[in-house]
Amino acid sequence: MKKITSIGRILFALPFALFGINHFLQREYYLGMLTSFIPLGAYTIILTGIMLIVASISIMTRKFVKFSTILLAILLFTFIITIHIPHLFSDSDKTVTIIALLKDISLMGGSLMIAGIYAEEG
Repeated sequence: MKKITSIGRILFALPFALFGINHFLQREYYLGMLTSFIPLGAYTIILTGIMLIVASISIMTRKFVKFSTILLAILLFTFIITIHIPHLFSDSDKTVTIIALLKDISLMGGSLMIAGIYAEEG
């Protein structure tokens, strides 16, 4: 069962590293997603990419997992509040926005579950 948990933890963390790298490679795309009240433009995109990569590494290496997964859940909640919900009111194609919203809600839940598991182990 330990191997299954390890595989699951890595499969959960790996996409965050790829999302983080994508924040550097597709910066213009992400800039287009920002709402007007998010400060610092491209710096916010770069900082977000760094945070996603660091969280992924933390989860995969099992270092500071509880801390990083709680911060990851907060970051995902921030995406929900500042990006997805405002886009629900402004985008004409709501399907993509709803999918992204539900994805981040699901990932936030998984992040909190991992934080809870590592809180019990610590």
